[in-house]
Amino acid sequence: MAAALAFTGLGTGPAYAQGISLLRDTETEDMLRSYETPLAKAAGLDPQAVHLYLVGSPEVNAFVAEGQNLFVLSGIILYCKTPNELIGVMAHETGHIAAGHIIRSGVGMEHAMVPMLLSLLLGAAAMAMGAGDAGMVILGAGSAMAQAQMAAFTRVQESSADQIAVRLLNATHQSPMGIYSTFTRFAVEQAQSAYKIDKYAVDHPVGQDRLADIEQKVNASPWRDVKDPPQVMHTFEMVQAKLAGFTLPVQEALDRYPESDTSEPARYARAMIYMRKPDMAKALTTISSLIKDEPNNPFFYEVLGQIHVTMAKPQLAIPAYQKAVDLRPNAPQLRLGLAVAQLATESPVMASAALQNLKAASLIEDDDVFTWYETAQAYSMLKNEPMANLATAEAYYNSGAVRKAGIFALRARRGLEQGGPDWQRANDIVGVASATPQR
Repeated sequence: MAAALAFTGLGTGPAYAQGISLLRDTETEDMLRSYETPLAKAAGLDPQAVHLYLVGSPEVNAFVAEGQNLFVLSGIILYCKTPNELIGVMAHETGHIAAGHIIRSGVGMEHAMVPMLLSLLLGAAAMAMGAGDAGMVILGAGSAMAQAQMAAFTRVQESSADQIAVRLLNATHQSPMGIYSTFTRFAVEQAQSAYKIDKYAVDHPVGQDRLADIEQKVNASPWRDVKDPPQVMHTFEMVQAKLAGFTLPVQEALDRYPESDTSEPARYARAMIYMRKPDMAKALTTISSLIKDEPNNPFFYEVLGQIHVTMAKPQLAIPAYQKAVDLRPNAPQLRLGLAVAQLATESPVMASAALQNLKAASLIEDDDVFTWYETAQAYSMLKNEPMANLATAEAYYNSGAVRKAGIFALRARRGLEQGGPDWQRANDIVGVASATPQR
């Protein structure tokens, strides 16, 4: 099952509702969180209130959404050459959050709508009077004016986020050269890809203008020449390799990490590639060589467990996942992987052990849809239908399907001890579902 991999396409919250393909991987999420925490603190934000999401997309981008949600696309991680470049991108997005740009974008949209609405009225009036061509011109002009006004508003926000990003990097004693070098590459690529760009019609500052806006501050930074520490660089290269091996087309990933490259990142990438091909013998040999080099790396054991699950050998996967959990007991996705392997054995004894791991995962992360789905499976194997229904209700609730959640919560409530915590939770979901308008 794809969901048994370290990376899954199951997401929660607003991203799930909007159909964004989320990837879950503890190693990558740990790295991104280590980058974001000092930036958020420097911006006066609560780091735990900034929700990080890894999006599976080749697009070179990152963005923020309502509610302090920061989305980092896998494409931007693979595009950046150093941790400092990616940190610069995240500093820019943190700048958007700190400045309240998500809220203000609504105001900008309202102002941009004014000329469009006026043009609709004038254009309709002109056409009603028989001047059809003139009416169409008026409508087009109004639309163009609205787009230009919104683009200008957005350019101001982007420029402001750039300035804040440099300040945050300085405040955390990190070099702003990363963000500057990334913008330089953007500018070169923009110049090569477009014959002529109307800078008043685009919603981001044009490449060279953007560089000019921050160049002086970057050069004046006392931290300008600070380099990424070796361990930070190593972690970044390993995450890049893992993502490349999992997300890129197989041949493209092999071109990036050829078999002649025996470095740790290259072998890590190829372990993922071989698992996808599939060539399980090579996958096992490659990940085993990495475990020999780093016997205390939990993520190597996680991949070893993945390989065995993919080979439909869950009994062999359990010791590997257990080692990963022993090394990182507070990582909910590692416990989820172990539970998936345990349930795959179809043994009631293993189902009981899996349930304990799933409960431990939910205590740390109570909104993961797949964890609740597997919890329902565990309860079902243990013949506890009321709790299986409640776990199914939780899965639907966290995926945004509130009315379906209510149906299963109602079923669960009938079989649960009245007044108990599980009964009360089922009752709460039923209440929310009842108050949710039917679509």
